[in-house]
Formats: sequence, structure tokens, C-alpha cells
Amino acid sequence: MDELPVGVERRSIDGRDWLATEGEPVGDEPTDGSWRAWDPDRSKLAAMLELGFDTGFSGGESDRVLYLGAASGTTVSHVADVAGPTYAIEFAPRPARDLLDVAESRPRLFPILADARKPATYAHVVESDLDLLVQDVATRGQARVAVENRRFLADDGRLLLSVKARSEDVTADPESVFDDVLDELASAYDVLETGRLDEYHTDHLGVVATRK
Repeated sequence: MDELPVGVERRSIDGRDWLATEGEPVGDEPTDGSWRAWDPDRSKLAAMLELGFDTGFSGGESDRVLYLGAASGTTVSHVADVAGPTYAIEFAPRPARDLLDVAESRPRLFPILADARKPATYAHVVESDLDLLVQDVATRGQARVAVENRRFLADDGRLLLSVKARSEDVTADPESVFDDVLDELASAYDVLETGRLDEYHTDHLGVVATRK
């Protein structure tokens, strides 16, 4: 397994070996004192770390992150606990309310109610030259979302993308879907690594890429 980001440790919690970060718990996640388990069955980014992807996520307050598809804030809260400014985009009002609650105890987490398919609507509040673009958006056109948000990444920044085959086409073969997504990504990114996340998330592909 590649080196974990600064602030992410492997700890035994409730008799199981977990990735863990320090921070206010979210929901019913297992904890040990100030440490909270980062569950790969609930987080695609945690699954990528568990599976040894070379994410380029180093941790530390110098890492600046844009997270697309923050939902109720479970994964992005782990990111914000170990990174610098973390901009969390969520479109649905109900999970966005939960995200606001999660952000109350995290001064480096900035929740934004917006559509990740329309980055112009939040470009005035999100920094440019960011280190990481983490995308976990359940919508058709996932490659297009990544391409449109490329503008926020630094030249050496990395895209960490979780592609959900069923969000693109529920009837299509997942491998065919993944091929199409990667082909479209190639217009704006150089893909460094791909791998199936099926051990934790069925019919998902993890992608690490840098902008062209």
C-alpha cells in the first residue's frame, strides 16, 4: 500500500483495522477517543486508499481540495480533517443541510450548494490552482463534469474520480461505460492509474489523472 496522507493512520477500532482520522464523528462511525474510522464501504476515496492507489493526496494544511458530490459530508469531513481549505459542492438541499452541520466544527471545510455540472456558478468562491479535485457525483456525464471542473486544478494537481457505471447507463456493460468515460477524459487529462473498486463498491472505477 502506498504511503497514507499525513493525518490518516491505520488503527484498530472495535476489533477491526481501519483507516482513521482525528475529528468530530459523523453519524454512527466507529471511534476510538478522538480517532474516527474512515470506512471504505461508505467512501470511494477511502476505498482507493485501501486499494493502494497512488492518489497524490499528501495531507497537511498545504493541500487544497475541491470535492464534487459531497452529499451529507462523511468523506469530505475526513478530507477536511487532514487537508487545508476544502470546498465541498453538493446540489441536493437535504444532504446539503447535513453537510452544513458537519462543517460547523471544521473551519477548513466550506460547503457550497451548487451543481457540479455548472462550475461557473461557484467559480467566484473556489480558489484556482488547487491540489486535488475529488469527484463522487452520481450523474450521467461524469467525464464532462471532471472536464468542466479542470479549471480549478493546478498544473500538477490530481483528479481523483470515482466513476459509477450505473449512473451513466444502467443497462450497459460497466467496462464499456468505463472505456467511454476514459475516452472523454482524455480530452483534458492524462490518466495515471485506473482500477475497479468492486471490493467495496460494485461497478465503480477509480481514476487518478492530471490535467493536460
